[in-house]
This record gives sequence, structure tokens and C-alpha cells, in this order.
Amino acid sequence: MLEIKNLTKQFDGRTIINDLSMTVADDEILAIVGPSGAGKTTLLRCITGLEKPDSGRFYWNGQEFTPSDKKKSQSIIGAVFQDYQLFPNLTVLRNITLAPQLVKKMESAEVTEEALKLLKRLGLENKDQLYPYQLSGGQKQRVAIVRALAMNPKILCYDEPTSALDPALRQEVGQVITDLKQTGMTQIVVTHDMDFAENVADKIMRVEALS
Repeated sequence: MLEIKNLTKQFDGRTIINDLSMTVADDEILAIVGPSGAGKTTLLRCITGLEKPDSGRFYWNGQEFTPSDKKKSQSIIGAVFQDYQLFPNLTVLRNITLAPQLVKKMESAEVTEEALKLLKRLGLENKDQLYPYQLSGGQKQRVAIVRALAMNPKILCYDEPTSALDPALRQEVGQVITDLKQTGMTQIVVTHDMDFAENVADKIMRVEALS
């Protein structure tokens, strides 16, 4: 279970998140929705360690951790970014295996075997030697999910996972997210798409811009 207590974040003297506390249960899909400027992406960036909050504490199963401390949080939080952030000069397989080898010091054969299994699970068999420019938007999104899963996180976070996708691909990504729930993956989805949130989430948290 993820617990966040009394999280506050300011930018240039403006409070974006004010004393927020929340809990995400194991195996739960939480959707965070709200208008632009309400702080939902900032909240996700704090959870994933890309932003340091001004105050607040994070707990995983009762143990405090610091998301920005990558050595300690890498095995807890995984992230799938809005623009995928795939390396254009690397194959799909190398995009997936690079971090486990560099960060977790895993053996190449072990990482490759796991990556191919994950690609197959997400319907990307035989895509391992392609480059990102050869993939559709939906395929890039699934590769980004596989890359995050390869680090074996406890929680997977998504920033606007359907923003650049047509309706058919939104449904495809939604199915991937709900399928991952069956494997025991806890997930947090930031989205402006209320229909998508209602289709995939167990719980929806609405955030509003602070005046």
C-alpha cells in the first residue's frame, strides 16, 4: 500500500499542492483527474521522484521512502511518460534492457529473456528489433510500459497515457492497464479523459486548481 501524508508543493511562491494525503491500496488502479493547472501532473512527478515536494512523507507498506532517491525508490515506482521517452537510436529491445542492466546490474541474458516475455505479454512479439520510428503510437505506448515493467516496480504511474491516441488505441491501452491489474500491479493514472478513467479505475481522485 502506498501512503502519502501532508504533501505540499509550491512553484515561485504559488501553492500547487496543499497538504495532500492519500492512500493507494495494493492491486488498485487509481485515476487522478482534474482540469489543466490543478496539479495532477505535479503530483505524479512528486510520486515518481521527478519533483521534490516542499514537505510530505511517502510510505510503501509502512516503510518510509524518498521517491527522488533513485537507488532506494527504483524498485517501488515505475513511470510511463506522456511522450514515451524512448531512445530513437536504440531498438525496442535495447530500450527495454538498458536500465535493468545499468541500474540493477542484471545480466544481459536474464534481462533479454524477461524483456521478450513482457513484449509477448503485451502483444509485441517480433517487434524487439524495430526502432521507435517504425512503431505506431499505441505500440510505442506499450513499449514504454514494458520498459517500466522490466524494472519490476511495485507501482506503475502513467502521465496522460491516452493523450496522443485515437479511440481504438485508447481502448487498447486501457485493456493493457486492466490486464496488468490481474498480475497484482498497483497503478496510478493521471488523465484528463474522464471516460477512460471511469473505464479503467477502481477509484477516481479529483483535484482542483487552488485559488
